[in-house]
Amino acid sequence: MPQLDTSTWPLTILSMIFTLFALLQLKISKHFHSPSPKPADTKLQKQQTPWNCMWTKIYLPLS
Repeated sequence: MPQLDTSTWPLTILSMIFTLFALLQLKISKHFHSPSPKPADTKLQKQQTPWNCMWTKIYLPLS
């Protein structure tokens, strides 16, 4: 039975790893990432409702 020639395996494995690394770098480089995200304005504008301006008289229950 003939022996399996494994002399080219390291070259094949190294070239496969290099090719996968290059393809991964190309895929990652095509994604756009914003350089500095700006914080959103968190100030809420208070809406005027009719009951904000009026005084309400609260009646206590009869004792």
